[in-house]
Parts: sequence; C-alpha cells; structure tokens
Amino acid sequence: MSGPRVEVLALGGTIASVADPGGGVSPGLTAGDLLASVPGVGALARIGARNLANVPSTEIAPPLLLEVLAAIRAHAAEGVAGVVVTQGTDSLEESAFFLDLVHDGDMPVVVTGAMRNPTLPGPDGAANLHAAIACAADPAFRGQGVLVAFDDVIHAAAWVRKGDTSATGAFGSPAPLGWIAEGRPVMRAPARRRPAIAVPEGAAFPFAPILKPGIGDEPRLVGAALEAGAEALVLDLAGGGHVAACWLDALDAAVARIPVIFASRTRGGRVLSRTYGQPGAEIDLLRRGLVGSGDLDALKARLAIGLLLMAGAPERFGDYADLSWNPDAARV
Repeated sequence: MSGPRVEVLALGGTIASVADPGGGVSPGLTAGDLLASVPGVGALARIGARNLANVPSTEIAPPLLLEVLAAIRAHAAEGVAGVVVTQGTDSLEESAFFLDLVHDGDMPVVVTGAMRNPTLPGPDGAANLHAAIACAADPAFRGQGVLVAFDDVIHAAAWVRKGDTSATGAFGSPAPLGWIAEGRPVMRAPARRRPAIAVPEGAAFPFAPILKPGIGDEPRLVGAALEAGAEALVLDLAGGGHVAACWLDALDAAVARIPVIFASRTRGGRVLSRTYGQPGAEIDLLRRGLVGSGDLDALKARLAIGLLLMAGAPERFGDYADLSWNPDAARV
C-alpha cells in the first residue's frame, strides 16, 4: 500500500507478556505478534516492526535507550513518518522523557504499552498500539517531540506520569496534547520543545541517586552517596521543596562538590522558590547553592541532570526544568 511509513520498536513489557511457567506473566511476544493483534492497523500506514529487547521495563536503562535513539535517527534518515516504541509501563514515563531530551528531529516518536496483559479480559495493548501508530503517521504531530499515547489520550513526554498500579487510565498529564476520536488522533495544543541534549558517543550515564527523606530521617545517605561516587544528587523533598534543618550541613558539603537538585515528592505543581524562608525551606536551599527542579519531578530531574552531565553542561539544567509556556523561550 502507499501512504506513510511507521516503524514499531518493541522493548517488551506487559503489552508483550505471555503466561510464565513459573507463575504470572513475563515478556514473550514479538513486535510482529503485537501488530497481528491490532485490527485495521494496516489502513493507517505501511508498518515495519522489530524487537530491540524483550524485557520488563525495570530492566530498561540509558544504554538501551541510546540504542533506541540510534534506531530513531536511522529511521528518520530513511524518511519514515514516525516511530512507535512499545515497552512496559513501570518506567515508561522515564523512557519517554529521556528520549524527548535527546531526540533532535521533527519526526514524531510515540511511546505506548499496556496495563492489562494479553491473558486478561479486556487487554488494552491493541488499542494503545493502534492509537500510537495513528499519531506517528499523522503529519500534524511532526515537531512535537516524544509523545505518550495511552487510553485514548495523547500526552507530552515532559509532563506525563503514571499514577496507578493497574488501571488502564494510569497515565495522565496536567494538559494533554490531544486525544483519539473514532480511531484518529486530534491535537488539542502543541507541545513546547527544548533544544535536544547532545550526548557524546560512548559517554556513560552518571551515578545520580534520588534521596527521599521522611519525617525524622537522618542525612546519612548524603555522605554515603558522595563516598560512592555520586556525580549529582536529587532530593525528593516534602511540600514545595523542604527538608529538616539537620540535613543542611550534609547538603552544604554535597553542593561544594556536585550539583544538588531538589524536587517535590507531591509530584504536583512546581517546586517553590520564594515563599518559605525557614532553614531547610526553598529560599534557604537556593541560597546554599541547591537548584530547584521547576516543573520536573525527581525521576525526570535525575534524567535531565544526568544527560546534561554527559553533555558537559550541567549549568543548563534550568533550561529543561521550566516546562511552562514562555513565548520568548519557545523561540529558542
């Protein structure tokens, strides 16, 4: 058939799971198997499919995602209309954001998966894959970066989050880009893109652990992280970005050596910068040299600072932390 060409890159996950002899399910279906389960998908595009991996999404790490990026770039050079990546949902929001930070082309890349595996009643993988292919094939989604298509909603990778362990509508974002209507994608509003982070070939993702203190927690892990060779530290703090005062000496020592980012464990709203002034609140932390994560949660802040360290430009973190619309920044 004529028409746009879409390539599906499969990484495994629930969408590709089959019954495991040891109990439960585990990844086993190929990219071709996934396509065979989607009614009418051939009417959307000329579709190619291959497996780059077949693993649970907790096994997906930056080296594999850089392989995915290389495949995306190769397909873009071939004139492919769009690429779909299928994977498990546990780390899908991280994979999508990682790819969005490094994808430098206009070709749409759409990440999707499933919450219900194919052995359950009403598996959602086929519908999500159909939606993702429809988005990837639609020229309206060119220039939108990496998207997530799930449960008939289209999200920007920068904003999407998984908010439930098993519901089919587990993924959400404050302002979705669009939705699926009668099997076709509809755009609500365009995404805001930043310049891609140029990662040198052969660079390794740095050790940048996330620390999430609870009430009464002691700062022992700060020193342990430094001793273990941390190249950056991400703090997942209470409220608008607040930590107990007993952490401050340890954080001062860390800031003198490496970038220290603080995010909010609420995963809603942006980190504060000028409201609370007590020791350990955001105004105090900023004065001490810590960096607020802006609109990013801790998971995404870790990816952004990690990739920027790989690129030798950690000072640019703020350019990627502010996701909100700014006409001047949009023209960068």
